Formats: sequence, C-alpha cells, structure tokens
Amino acid sequence: MGREMGREMGREIGRATGGPDDPDQRCAVVRAQVLARRPIDERERVSRARALAELDRLAEPFSETADPTHVTGSAIVVGPRGVVLHRHKRLGIWLQPGGHVDAGETPWEAARREAAEETGLDVAFAAVGPDGVPPLAHVDVHPGPRGHTHLDLRYLLDGGDADPSPPPGESQAIAWFPWPDAIAVADPGLRAALAALRPT
Repeated sequence: MGREMGREMGREIGRATGGPDDPDQRCAVVRAQVLARRPIDERERVSRARALAELDRLAEPFSETADPTHVTGSAIVVGPRGVVLHRHKRLGIWLQPGGHVDAGETPWEAARREAAEETGLDVAFAAVGPDGVPPLAHVDVHPGPRGHTHLDLRYLLDGGDADPSPPPGESQAIAWFPWPDAIAVADPGLRAALAALRPT
C-alpha cells in the first residue's frame, strides 16, 4: 500500500472512528486516554507519567519533526492464531507494527494504518468506545532512531487469521506467534503488555 493511500485510509478511519479533526481536541482525547490508563507494571507507570508530562509540554505532540520527543501509534495485532510480530529491519528485534502519526491523524488511526501497511492484513479495532475511539491498550516510552523519543500509544487490533503479506519495502520477517512464543521473543517493552493481554 502506498504512503499516500495509507494517509487517505487514516483520514477515512478517523471519520469512521470519531477521530477529532482539531489538533487541540485530538491532544485532549489522547491525554484523557493516557491519564485513564492503569499501568500493568513499573515500566508502564513511568512511561505513563512521562507521556503525560510531554503531552503537557509539547506544542505539536503528534509531529515527528516539531520535537525529538513525539507520539507514535502501534498496533498489537491478535487473532485466533496468536499475535503478529515482525522483525524490525534496522533494530533486528521482534515488535508490533506501528509508526509515526501522519498530519491530521490520531494515534489510533496511525496504529491501524501502520498495521495494515506493515502486515498486509485486513485489521480492525478489537473494541471501540461509545465515542468511536478504541481503548488504549498500553503505553511505552522508548528511544527511537535519530535521537528521538517515542511516546508509543498501543491499541489492540483484530487481524483475523490470514497469513501476513507485507508489501515490498516492509519487513518480510513477519508471522503469527502463539501467545507463549510471542511473549518469549517480543521486545522487553512489549512483553508485559502481551502477558497482560493473553487470553486465559
């Protein structure tokens, strides 16, 4: 999927999921989500506090270029076969799909767009609230490339049970992992989230 098509899909998702158009409103909705999030461990507690402080500080928290610290959106893609992870091309670690928030997007729109682009799967939010906004599944603050800091907001998406089919240019090392295997190979910043989300 081309980048421009992905952006248009993100805008369509925003309209379909109640994504606010006003940047200040987007920030207020995201801040409320982060504030309401109950951390599952110490790492997420620290990440949540840092994300709230940065959301208050940053004039353009969703812009990749306005500040080295910015919000990103990720998708924890699950289905009957387990969890989809891909091996990051530069970092060489197993991660969830995700990336930067494009202009006019919310983090959950970015998460869905990036998941579709990086996996080739027909993904959908596992749940949405009465306002059309999916619940926040996890918060993790971590270093990104080029000295950036990512305030990564993660959302739970249903990936069905088809085989991932990423387009050329995306990581081809991608697969469904049974839950125990996903937890074992995942990046440490993702491991606790998967353990908490794992069906019992």
